[in-house]
Amino acid sequence: MDTDTKTAVVTGASRGLGLALARELAKRGWQVVADARDGDRLRDALAGTGVRCVPGDVTDPGHREEILAAAGDVDLLVNNASALGPSPQPALAAYPLAELQRVYAVNTLAPLALIQLLLPGLRRRHGRIIDISSDAAVEPYEGWGGYGSSKAALDQLTAILAAEEPQLRVYAFDPGGMNTDLHQQAFPGEDISDRPDPETVVPALLRLVEGELASGRYQAAGVPA
Repeated sequence: MDTDTKTAVVTGASRGLGLALARELAKRGWQVVADARDGDRLRDALAGTGVRCVPGDVTDPGHREEILAAAGDVDLLVNNASALGPSPQPALAAYPLAELQRVYAVNTLAPLALIQLLLPGLRRRHGRIIDISSDAAVEPYEGWGGYGSSKAALDQLTAILAAEEPQLRVYAFDPGGMNTDLHQQAFPGEDISDRPDPETVVPALLRLVEGELASGRYQAAGVPA
């Protein structure tokens, strides 16, 4: 990678907010390394953008090493890859624990593992980390116990990391409900076309990427201009 150009890693970039952000960063001249489990969909979605696609499962340590090898030192890490869990979503009293472990592995542990791996380069480049959160991390929505608690744990990891790494800017970003595949999984059979498209959320996210806001938790609608 060209060390004079800013480099970003965006996980879960084959669809939704990750895809919209990867495309926009590439348009702005960033070198982008994008990850997703579905390699064909990832490459098709980002064809012609110049984004470097590294397909794989972010919970796999070997895949995370591939991301590091492709990206080198990075200026920005966006932990966007997420797992909803079973759909329809079960109550906690009936939540399959093996499925809950998978949700936490994707939503909480993998972001921290990738941060640990990329942290030396982020420190050298005084970079930024953005962990994609959810309103389900703070609101007790019925049926969202698995996903919501995994994102609440991610929020706390993000806040503590910000305190421990004051030379970095570390953000949790709540994009709100969007018209995405993951949101559709949460509401099977329902029409969610009234939700905002992820492209409409990218400008708020870019204010964290490019601005001078202090580390912290931000909702898309409340990110200062």
